[in-house]
Amino acid sequence: MTELCLQPAYRLVDQLRTGKVSAVELLEAQVARMERRNPALNAVVATDLEGARARALEADAKRARGEPCGALHGLPMTIKDSLEVAGMVTACGAPSLKEHRPARNAAAVQRLLDAGANIFGKTNVPLFAGDVQTFNPVYGTTNNPWNVERTPGGSSGGAAAALAAGMTTLELGSDLAGSIRTPAHFCGVYGHKPSYGIVPTRGHIPGPPGMLSEPDLSVVGPLARSAQDLALMLPIVAGPIAPMSSGWKLELPRPRRASLREYRVQAWLDDPACAVDASMKPTLEAAVEAVRRAGAEVATGAPAGISLAEIYDLYFALLGALFAGGLPEKVYGRARMAGAAASMFGRDHVNTLPGFLARATLSHRDYLKLHEKRERLKQKFEVLFASCDVLLLPVTRTPAPPHNQKGEIYGRRITVNGQAEPYASQFAWIAPATLAGLPATSAPVGRTTDGLPVGIQIVGAFCEDLGTIDFARLLGEVHGGFVAPP
Repeated sequence: MTELCLQPAYRLVDQLRTGKVSAVELLEAQVARMERRNPALNAVVATDLEGARARALEADAKRARGEPCGALHGLPMTIKDSLEVAGMVTACGAPSLKEHRPARNAAAVQRLLDAGANIFGKTNVPLFAGDVQTFNPVYGTTNNPWNVERTPGGSSGGAAAALAAGMTTLELGSDLAGSIRTPAHFCGVYGHKPSYGIVPTRGHIPGPPGMLSEPDLSVVGPLARSAQDLALMLPIVAGPIAPMSSGWKLELPRPRRASLREYRVQAWLDDPACAVDASMKPTLEAAVEAVRRAGAEVATGAPAGISLAEIYDLYFALLGALFAGGLPEKVYGRARMAGAAASMFGRDHVNTLPGFLARATLSHRDYLKLHEKRERLKQKFEVLFASCDVLLLPVTRTPAPPHNQKGEIYGRRITVNGQAEPYASQFAWIAPATLAGLPATSAPVGRTTDGLPVGIQIVGAFCEDLGTIDFARLLGEVHGGFVAPP
């Protein structure tokens, strides 16, 4: 049953449909593997095994009766612990929520259940999903299955670790600051950040439980062990919710090309504003070379008129504005004073806490100016994708770094090319797609000489999600792809 647990979900769905494996058998295989592997990783932090076993029995009975079945009928899976699942604890790593059992499912979770998925567990996140690592005071630290001394990333770190270790078949994550793409890159699995707004985020924490509005920049999307699994899951969770669904429909365009040799590719693998560690560069370059050998037209370097430094500064400001909206009044007041002081004395540098607070407490008037800059950036990407099909980027500056839980994120450092650099600079390469609301697929393309996974980020035009996912599939046929951790 071990090999069964490492198969891609689309194959498991087919085996469930044909009766080669039952929902009960598959669930028990997943539970057995989880019980063996999870103690070393701490990726799955809450379960409903009694309920899952009952649902698996009913799934098999329903199929035996010949009743209509959804696309994921009987498939056991887990959900990131920032997304509400009715009746299961959704703590998001916060002591204040460790007893929170929502009465309703998050909108995207409900769609998975309607498609027949059997949710048996929740996966770990950092406190309020707010870190590039995964640790919190409720459930502790999640380890990377390739090296337990290193982080699986965040905030979907438990999700990516569980997938890589074969403890789940599919995962639903969320991404505001690379929270799907970074863990996928660190753990050697696939992850997809959808175009902004196509998957409902209602039922995600943060904001607070019960929040109805859709936050800026943030998305919900799939993680998996194959690109085909991303393509299986995305159409299930995508689409408007009521009342918009009464008049609006989502129809994602098909991929632009059918083979790698037809693609026009822009590969932007490094930048003076945010250098990539030398341990990753040969792996990234080998992936681009494989695309070139397959016949694709490949241009290299930054796209004309697009600056990573400018993108990151703008992203940093809008991220701060989103963060500040949830602060209590007294805390916000102190943040305003700290931010004003930082600006006054010229200490509002990007990647620092004072700089973050200075941007987080800008006036609404200033926010509107920043939003206009974002709209102009989107136009630049429209021009880019008129002449190329996909943009290839690193996901972060480094492979998975060692655990570092000292202080807040803006006080930490990472090592890049032998130099100490701001920890928060890991957000820089995910900023273009997040800021412009574009689809971005993280695909595994190999490992460093130290054996750590390396992913590449495939960015496409707005709503061309199926195209970036299919490019990941085609790339995996000639280079890279999921490999189970040793």
